[in-house]
Amino acid sequence: MSDQQFTPDPSSLRALRERAVAQLAPHLRLLTELGEIFTAAGHELALVGGPVRDAFLGRRSNDIDLTTSASPEQTEALLKPWASTTWDIGRDFGTIGAQKGEWKVEITTYRADAYDGVTRKPVVAFGDNLDDDLVRRDFTVNAMAMRLPTMEFVDPYDGLGALARKELITPAPAEVSFADDPLRMMRAARFVAQLGFTAAPPVVEAMTERAATIAIVSPERVHDELVKLMVAPDPRAGLELLVDTGLADHVLPELPALKLEIDEHHRHKDVYEHSLTVLDRAIALEGPRLVEGLEAPAVVEGPDLVLRLAALLHDIGKPATRRFEGGGGVSFHHHEIVGAKLARKRLRELRFEKNVVRDVIRLIELHLRFHGYGGGEWTDSAVRRYVTDAGDQLARLHLLTRSDCTTRNKRKAAALAATYDDLERRIARLMEQEELGKVRPELDGNQIGQILGIAPGPVLGRAYKHLLAFRLDAGQVGADAVRAELLRWWSEQPESSGS
Repeated sequence: MSDQQFTPDPSSLRALRERAVAQLAPHLRLLTELGEIFTAAGHELALVGGPVRDAFLGRRSNDIDLTTSASPEQTEALLKPWASTTWDIGRDFGTIGAQKGEWKVEITTYRADAYDGVTRKPVVAFGDNLDDDLVRRDFTVNAMAMRLPTMEFVDPYDGLGALARKELITPAPAEVSFADDPLRMMRAARFVAQLGFTAAPPVVEAMTERAATIAIVSPERVHDELVKLMVAPDPRAGLELLVDTGLADHVLPELPALKLEIDEHHRHKDVYEHSLTVLDRAIALEGPRLVEGLEAPAVVEGPDLVLRLAALLHDIGKPATRRFEGGGGVSFHHHEIVGAKLARKRLRELRFEKNVVRDVIRLIELHLRFHGYGGGEWTDSAVRRYVTDAGDQLARLHLLTRSDCTTRNKRKAAALAATYDDLERRIARLMEQEELGKVRPELDGNQIGQILGIAPGPVLGRAYKHLLAFRLDAGQVGADAVRAELLRWWSEQPESSGS
């Protein structure tokens, strides 16, 4: 932490406050109404946390995080006449929700969350004043508030100074804060990635000392923070903090495992640094891009969670497959297959959605396929297989494959980029000619059954797969040629003798 505290003069503070209030303009009527309702009833109400922080940063926030001296029962009683509907799903944690028109709010009684150090569920204790509520917040930049309806700025722990320094520091001692809720360590990494802040030395030290306590936090909560980190503007910075503090050893151990020990001959590069670089490159390719000679290259809009996870994890199979070869080389045979299995296991444990897991592992399985393309020697059949195997992940596979080229040899990098440009152009031509995204055999299942005189079942399925492979190899050759190929294949099958 900087030795110099940020203490703005009154005019600067007034200007900052005015800017924050301007950012909150869309919510001012709501905030004023609720503030007047609660103060008239003798209670305090304040806007707190992320919305206040974002207002000072000039960022729009859709969240309205309110805290009050009122009990949950008193809050509910005050909200019911005002709102069209209320809900109390968070009552045990002191939170009452309400909706009026398009406005949704959640109001939480002053509180202090703490874990008992064993279970994954926080123990909730309600407080009676704003300052004590703020000291139990995760970081000082989130421990600022605005009293309602006056919009009086409250900052007992120098959150504005930390905001000016772009520094994450806890209001309470960091070891106490992280003992209260270990997930705050994940939030530190997320804010580093999301806001461009730096974790203060006491925060880093406490994260390092208490990294293992993340195990008492539910996988669902860890998942949510990891997703927010991965779709942030600079996930690399947050991931590096997780690895450097040892937190990743408990959350995503495959990542620090990529720091392969460099043997005395330095016979391989650091796969960890390579993976972070691939992630950076993939992020840079999100959104509109240009491919010479191609009017409409496939676009992946960012931030794209699947692409970013695949970029980060594409080489996690390397530590398990590393082999030292004669002549000083190192090989990682089949690391894409091993890596896909590891990724499936880890992402499932972190409670990622099934479709995310499926798409990430597919990209990992295919990320080496392009390296067989050489200088463009692939046949049209091989290009068709590349497209059909990638399926709806083709656009992401384009970006992952391009990002995986991290060589510092400019000539080699330019040659690889030009070769992939050529592949994308070939894919575009074939897709235009043959609608590769809808490739099917030229005979459907009913026709195959009629020609061979067989009923639906495993044998017909094998015949269909054979004709699909024939379609990929030969392209469109017409129904007569396909029928002849089907009959040729059938004559070699043991089932044909009894037909």
